[in-house]
Amino acid sequence: MHPFTYTRVSDTREALNAGRRGGRYIAGGTTLVDLMRETVERPEALVDISGLPLDEITVTERGGLRIGALVTMSEAAAHREVRTLFPVISEALELSASAQLRNMATIGGNIMQRTRCTYFRDVSADCNKREPGSGCAALEGVNRTHAILGTSDACVATHPSDVAVAFAALEAQVRLLGPDRERQVPFADFLLRPGSTPNREQALRKGELIIAVEIPAVPRPLKSGYLKVRDRKSYEFALTSAAVALHVRGGVIREARVAAGGVGTVPWKLPAVERHLVGERPSESLWTAAAAKAAEGARPLQHNRFKVELLKRTVERQLRIVGGTK
Repeated sequence: MHPFTYTRVSDTREALNAGRRGGRYIAGGTTLVDLMRETVERPEALVDISGLPLDEITVTERGGLRIGALVTMSEAAAHREVRTLFPVISEALELSASAQLRNMATIGGNIMQRTRCTYFRDVSADCNKREPGSGCAALEGVNRTHAILGTSDACVATHPSDVAVAFAALEAQVRLLGPDRERQVPFADFLLRPGSTPNREQALRKGELIIAVEIPAVPRPLKSGYLKVRDRKSYEFALTSAAVALHVRGGVIREARVAAGGVGTVPWKLPAVERHLVGERPSESLWTAAAAKAAEGARPLQHNRFKVELLKRTVERQLRIVGGTK
């Protein structure tokens, strides 16, 4: 680990000033500290924001949610309003990491976490995300767990967050506070596809601080849930996952929100699946036909071609569960 300075701040203005000078924000530290140990990350200054008043969950006037950036994963998963209004969020959180990590890791940190690609974490391997212009060892290497959607010739690493898949499905907004003003960014625009600059992963400006994730109100009744497929049941990242939220009224699907994880360079919204569902009556044949569209545009690699079919099956299974016809 390389030398660095450490500052603990007590208010957002102090945090923003430190961030503008190049300091890296840290709260639970469950990802950043690991990367520093492995010398993947070498920040010169850490700014501890764990004492800032960003740890509340509130219900908005119309029935949405505002989750503070410093709410821990375990707190959010257990919160009564989260479990009642958006079960998909609680389920995604409870299927993430281990209980110990969930007690430490924050919502803001979770969506900011970096890929678990083994080549990214091996400083001897070529990785454009870690060292721009060096190449991508995963393209010709062991790429079983890598992305099939949203990839580029520069990067095929997946985004590891489970709850980010739920946020993508629910069309969340990320609230950011910068030195000059506060702004709101759609979740779909916050996490960036790699393109030719995979080292740039979020739409953050220098010194900006995540203060909350906001879930907009949705028509009720709403049924939602999260399904995760992985190599082992305990503490493992997704091979594929599906977040589904359906609004059914009068026996017809009026709104559908569907996203997938474990298969994209970012949490992957599935608009083709959603369009196929809206206006239809729930049925076994509908789930199968809609799920068939889940892998549109996929670019599988040598070792992860199985993910195309696995994604379709995962989405179909979760549609059945949430739609009530499993």
